[in-house]
Amino acid sequence: MNRLIITAAIIALSAPWAGAQSSNWTADPAHSDVSFSIRHMGISNVRGHFSVTASITLNAVDITKSTVNATIDVSSIDTGEQGRDTDIIGADWFDTTHFRDATFVSTSVARSGDHLTVNGNLTLHGVTRPVILEAEGPTGPVNGTDHRPHAGFTATTTIKRTDFGIGPNFPVAMVGDEVKLEIDLEIIRQS
Repeated sequence: MNRLIITAAIIALSAPWAGAQSSNWTADPAHSDVSFSIRHMGISNVRGHFSVTASITLNAVDITKSTVNATIDVSSIDTGEQGRDTDIIGADWFDTTHFRDATFVSTSVARSGDHLTVNGNLTLHGVTRPVILEAEGPTGPVNGTDHRPHAGFTATTTIKRTDFGIGPNFPVAMVGDEVKLEIDLEIIRQS
C-alpha cells in the first residue's frame, strides 16, 4: 500500500514538469523574414523578402517533439523595385487577390548534431506540397529589452515555382524555376 501511495505521489508531483517541457514562442516581426533568390535570364539573381509570422511550440527536452506554424504575407514582397513587386503580386504570378498568404505547417523535426531537419507542408498559391527545411538553432535564449527570452532559428530550402503554379506563362529560361528560400526567425517566449 505504501508503495502505491509513493508511486501516486511521484506521478502527481512530476505532472507539472511534464507540461513545462514545452513552451510557446512567436516570431518577432521586426526581426524575422523570409528572403528569396531566383535566377533571371540565367545570368543574374533577383533577391527579395517577405514578412512572416510564426508560432513555435518548443520542447526543450526533446526538440524533435517541437512544432512550427508560419504564415508568409506574400503581398509584402519587396525586391527593391516597386514596378516588379506590383507585377509579382498580380494575377500572372502570385495572384495575391486570391492567395494573399502562404503557410508552412511542420509534420516532423529531426536533429543531427547542431542541425535540424524540419519536414512540413507548404501551401503557396493554393497548392500544398511537402517541403524540407534545413535549420540551425535555437540560438539563445537571451533576455530582450522586453525582459522576455528571445531565441533564433535560420532555415533554408529550395522550391520550384512551377510546382506551385506560379508564373506558368514565363519560361524557365526567362525566370528560373528554382527559388532559394532563407527563413530567419527571432522568436519570443510567450509561456
